Amino acid sequence: MTDVNNRIDEIVKAADVVLFMKGTKDMPQCGFSSRVAGVLNYIGLDYSDVNVLADEEIRQGIKDYSDWPTIPQLYVKGEFVGGCDIVTEMTLSGELDTMFEDNGVAFNKDAADKIREANAQ
Repeated sequence: MTDVNNRIDEIVKAADVVLFMKGTKDMPQCGFSSRVAGVLNYIGLDYSDVNVLADEEIRQGIKDYSDWPTIPQLYVKGEFVGGCDIVTEMTLSGELDTMFEDNGVAFNKDAADKIREANAQ
């Protein structure tokens, strides 16, 4: 593994949930990152955010690490979940809830249900 791959591997494994994004969870810098961070923030998830705009090596390295060309990228318990579209679909289908529950990751189930209710109309 390269140095950047080792750094990313350490980051991904240091927290239960990690979001590589443009900007931060408090101040996203692109619409896709904003959408994913918005969902995670809304459901009260405790997660680490990594601002790829602050480190060009990480910005390119995360794409190589996951073999996924876009950002944001969500990781749960060291496993790559997907980007904005996949996280959105998993949120709306309830799959994201199941993944968090199966991995012992705490979140507000009522808030997740509210997201689905709001999108069902």
